[in-house]
Amino acid sequence: MELGAHSLAETFRRLITNTGPISLTHFMGESNARYYSGKDPLGDGGDFVTAPEISQMFGELIGLWMADMWIRAGKEEPVYYVELGPGRGTLAKDALRAARKYGLQPYIHLVETSQALKDVQLQAVPGAIWHNDLSTIPQDGPMLLVANEFLDALPIRQLVRGPDGWRERMIGLENDQFAFVMGGQNMDPAVPVEFRDAEEGAILETCPAAAAIMYEVAGRLVDQGGAALFIDYGHAKLKTGSTFQAVRNHTKVHPFAAPGEADLTALVDFETLARIAQSRDARHIGTVTQGDWLRALGIETRAQNLAAQAPQYAQDIAVAKDRLIAPDQMGDLFKVMALASHKWPGGVGFPED
Repeated sequence: MELGAHSLAETFRRLITNTGPISLTHFMGESNARYYSGKDPLGDGGDFVTAPEISQMFGELIGLWMADMWIRAGKEEPVYYVELGPGRGTLAKDALRAARKYGLQPYIHLVETSQALKDVQLQAVPGAIWHNDLSTIPQDGPMLLVANEFLDALPIRQLVRGPDGWRERMIGLENDQFAFVMGGQNMDPAVPVEFRDAEEGAILETCPAAAAIMYEVAGRLVDQGGAALFIDYGHAKLKTGSTFQAVRNHTKVHPFAAPGEADLTALVDFETLARIAQSRDARHIGTVTQGDWLRALGIETRAQNLAAQAPQYAQDIAVAKDRLIAPDQMGDLFKVMALASHKWPGGVGFPED
């Protein structure tokens, strides 16, 4: 696998040498495409662990939330469970098991491009149908969509405030090593008005791919009905600063160290994504912290019940619960954003309109 990392780095170096600096979008997009194409990056043997792998409670509560929404919306059929970047299929398996208890048995559609992960998902969620993107998902019934730690891996763009205005932050070479450099084109029109006069050196991040997905999901919710949950680490309000980072073997590494061999991510800008959804007339039910949302859905009671059923695992269950909801772990950094058709109800765990 090191050969793959070496060859991608060399490809970038040749490209920069021959044509000049490349965008961060290009670097991150190519690197993550290579990273996800041929391996299972999750779990103890991978590079990181996601919430569904920490505890079954996470997926179960998502399934109960979706079942509650569907029941209060009138139990319309057919109904489709759609997951973007379903990882090992653990979330889908847990969510669908919980939803079935309340009569929700949707058709299962997974958006996944990694063959390695598809093979794992097939074991967890037999009967699922796979798609490369949203365009082939059926439109003849409401959609219950979930995307957990999906948006953070989409390629971002960075803008930096220079002495004479905003420029794109590019990647060039210094002594044959990757380094950030400033692009030549003025980017002031792409910067929100409230940030135009930020101090020199300030950085703003945008994610065109996330914006495009949000635009499509919101349009589908309006056209066919349904609800969506986006769960990721990110900001409820747009902020300046670079959040571009890399994880390999459960450890943060420099994002330039091994392109194609580390998971490159950035914090999600939920404020901008909510505005995009509302521009398509989708309902933004709300954006709250993961800790508050899981507590509102009853994770503490669920943990007590599981511990009572299996006392020998009580300590593990408590540790997993705290990891999901504690403010200094995933509880505050991770956010949950809910969208829906205006014909659908508000959702549990979000402030009333």
